[in-house]
Amino acid sequence: MLAPVTVRDVMNPTVETIGPDLDAAAVARLLHRRGIGSAVVVEAGEPVGIVTESDVVGIVAEGRDPETLTAADCMAAPVITVDAGDEIEMAVDLFREHRIKKLPVLDAGSLVGILTTTDVSYYLPHFTRRAIVRDRAVDVDRHHRERVDTAYERDDWTFESLGPRDDRIEVGDVVRFTKPLSQADVESFAEVSGDTNRLHLDPAYAEGTRFGRPIAHGSLVTGVISAALARLPGLIIYLSQDTSYLGPVDIGSEVTAECEVVEDLGNDRYRLTTAVSADGEQVIDGEAVVVADPIPDTA
Repeated sequence: MLAPVTVRDVMNPTVETIGPDLDAAAVARLLHRRGIGSAVVVEAGEPVGIVTESDVVGIVAEGRDPETLTAADCMAAPVITVDAGDEIEMAVDLFREHRIKKLPVLDAGSLVGILTTTDVSYYLPHFTRRAIVRDRAVDVDRHHRERVDTAYERDDWTFESLGPRDDRIEVGDVVRFTKPLSQADVESFAEVSGDTNRLHLDPAYAEGTRFGRPIAHGSLVTGVISAALARLPGLIIYLSQDTSYLGPVDIGSEVTAECEVVEDLGNDRYRLTTAVSADGEQVIDGEAVVVADPIPDTA
């Protein structure tokens, strides 16, 4: 199942609040007693700042008296907040832009939770991958390669395999595979896999879900990554796949998998970034490790 993840889905709904006049020593005792890393400073019902453990430690390290200082003296302000209904990609952008690790969460102006970078990391490992790939520079002379080692192709399937060599994988190689995802595909996958979740097969049932209509199985959509990999040079064998689902895929969409080789791990093993888009919008991001065996003589 594919679903956009919102801040509300990830946040901790238990958030500690304090007044701006509470002395810093009391703030430290509160954080220690509750086993938490921060408290939101609220004045007249509005969040005006946030005090973290490191803020309190900094006061002590500087030799200042925590008994005479208040939360207002040591809080970070103005406070950066995020809306509970926002997708967590927006929260990630705020973390990066402001170089912070905690975000108070608002719903219709009211404080309803706290979101941390640790919370987000469990849901969005693909943001780390994006940062790594964005910083990597690969200069390769790629050309279009033809591929004839698949058992068959269909007229409504297309692929593009780019790389400097026709006989082996190189870092910088890119392969794309596109196909329509039909109702018959969904029904066949349900039968073969045993995943007969009514969300995928029963329009009346699906209308009452968060999606409002039937959507394709997540594993079925991920399968086009395997199809793309099969069109790289050599006999490609999956060793691992790490996947983040970014959004639902409507039945009838045209889906495209794009894989790029980003690291040669040795012993004919390679690490690749893997992405799938549906009708031009990215719905899957991930990373795979494969081994590229020679094409067998029986071919």
